[in-house]
Amino acid sequence: MEFVMEGSLEVAGAAEVGICYASAPVYFSDCDRKVEQEKLSGVVKGVHRKLRKKYKEVGDFEKIWREHCKDEELLSEYALAMKNLADGHWAKTSEGEGRIEWCRSVCQEYFLNGGLKRMLEKDEKRAKLSLLPLSLCTDPIQKHDDASPADSFKSLEELTRLLHLSGKIRLLDVGSCFNPFLKFDEFLTVGIDIVPAVESVYKCDFLNLQLQLPLELSQDAVDAFLMQLSNPIDALPKELFNVVVFSLLLSYFPSPYQRWICCKKAHELLALNGLLLIITPDSSHQNRHALMMKSWKVAIESLGFKRYKYVKYSHMHLIAFRKISIKTTNDLVSQNYPEMLYIPQDFSSLEEEDYMDSPSQARSDMEDEQLASYFSELPDSVYDSDSGESQSSSIPFHETDDPLLLLS
Repeated sequence: MEFVMEGSLEVAGAAEVGICYASAPVYFSDCDRKVEQEKLSGVVKGVHRKLRKKYKEVGDFEKIWREHCKDEELLSEYALAMKNLADGHWAKTSEGEGRIEWCRSVCQEYFLNGGLKRMLEKDEKRAKLSLLPLSLCTDPIQKHDDASPADSFKSLEELTRLLHLSGKIRLLDVGSCFNPFLKFDEFLTVGIDIVPAVESVYKCDFLNLQLQLPLELSQDAVDAFLMQLSNPIDALPKELFNVVVFSLLLSYFPSPYQRWICCKKAHELLALNGLLLIITPDSSHQNRHALMMKSWKVAIESLGFKRYKYVKYSHMHLIAFRKISIKTTNDLVSQNYPEMLYIPQDFSSLEEEDYMDSPSQARSDMEDEQLASYFSELPDSVYDSDSGESQSSSIPFHETDDPLLLLS
């Protein structure tokens, strides 16, 4: 039995899904299961490649996306294939359900087990140090008790109170399809998708979602508002959620600008110090696309985020960003940040994608050694993890697994 590879996990595209058969359970041999998995993944990859092909031919991603959202037959076939893959195949493997558990683990550690408090304390320390004369800031251990934080900095108590008053973590799962976070009691979950696979998911085109002014309501009233949303969802207030999840979503879009719009919209929907969790497929060697992940980090942080955690699984990257600023700068597009949210398929033909999907493209041990020697010649750089863990930590979900940091 094998996990769906990328192209395999690229198959995951916009959503994660589960399956329920109307008839009696059907049992497959490993061979039958593999054939079924390849058939389903072929359906999903075909949708992605059709989108990319149209984008490369036409170039108008808005027009292509409108036409795509109107093709209900294709989207329903895609949703069913995703549904079958998730429950019939990914759920049978450790990493199939691993991304959901990773998201939950990060949220629990951040909101419930002191992670947020530690980050706010680091922010406060940085704010104090920024007010010191440069000559006094050379020693990172040095403190200045008389210095006051920056005027825009809110107290730890105030931010903690705002994020925990309701007792539930408000989570928006974009491209949800089957609403996997609904089963966890700590979340008040809103799942959205262009073609929901279950009734608990709201129909919503996130790219064209309208954003409204933030709600001036108590936390309990905001929770009540979320539990009474109308279907489909065409608009949502800003600063509404503590967590936004893009699980296998961004690679679904053929244009980097569409990925950029999604990240910008997530920033506006998140409350201050909320988390954006991004899972994107990649079955290649951990360091093969290290430059791409660095590019994504720079682009997303330019919106007012700070990377909090990163880990590479065999078939995907998992990244957590926290919102550290309410506003973004006005000069984002001219800096070409949208183009930095690229994926390898943006630069390859469909024939080349087929070739890249081949297992023969796995890098050899000799190539790995050569790449490591190249990076060993680079100058040292500062460890910039926002999560504060030591690089010697053995805990799996920390930035210590970041190939960019390890290589430097």
